[in-house]
Amino acid sequence: MTETKPVEESIGRIGELAEKAPELIGVPTGIEGLDDLFFTVEYTSKRKKPKKKPLGGIPLRSVINITGVADTGKTLMAEQFTVKQASLGYPVVYVSVESPSPFVAASLKHRAKAMGVDEGSVEENVVIIDAASYSVLREDIPTLLSTLAHAIKIYKTKSVVIDSVTGLYEAKEMLARNVVRSIFNFLKKWYQTGILISQKRSGHEELSAEAAGGYAVAHIVDGTIVVSKEVITTQRQANLYKRPIGDLVRLFRIDGCRLCGHDMKLRFLEITEEGLVKIGPPVSE
Repeated sequence: MTETKPVEESIGRIGELAEKAPELIGVPTGIEGLDDLFFTVEYTSKRKKPKKKPLGGIPLRSVINITGVADTGKTLMAEQFTVKQASLGYPVVYVSVESPSPFVAASLKHRAKAMGVDEGSVEENVVIIDAASYSVLREDIPTLLSTLAHAIKIYKTKSVVIDSVTGLYEAKEMLARNVVRSIFNFLKKWYQTGILISQKRSGHEELSAEAAGGYAVAHIVDGTIVVSKEVITTQRQANLYKRPIGDLVRLFRIDGCRLCGHDMKLRFLEITEEGLVKIGPPVSE
């Protein structure tokens, strides 16, 4: 009988491990109304109630999934995050799985104009990996991760955006968990803040975290944002959303985040004429 040896690197005391954890601070997203929806809780005194303190963005080095049906602002949110980080001088890798890199570059420059950001900062600090044009990057995850590691080392990036992770397991959704787990572990190893866009298939409940591949993404990542849309066709919907019949309503909610506190209310989402996503007030107000 072969004796197996313990993996000693997998064992550690809490005190030792806690020192390696990143500081809980916010990474600004560039999305109006979103950053203050993540928060920490401060305990100032035993006699006083805990006090909420806005984080000012998504948690540093978290991996956040944004999921929803088409035309709900997922890519716009990813682009706004990318432009915002670039404007602050933090390099970002944008992995484009759906659209060839020249089109992504043009879209990011347009988003920069709409946000009032100097295009030069985007040109300098955004690195695009074109997985849409190169099938080996889409179909072979080790090659993609090797390419991503090379980009991170060369350009010293702080964040990675993948639009969309669904395209990496298209037509083989049974492998979704393996694909997402590999990417998640990679981003953690390289100390990157990650935004993963995932798409919903028809038949999935629009306001649930379920997407193509089931709950593979939501169960693995640190947090999930769900965006959806509804056409108001009944008086009940009109009364609920305080909008006339025939209007299109977009909705937003944070499904969960295991790294910090977060607002759990269903909120309105707006896409402006300039192509920017804004998070509005709760539906219930």
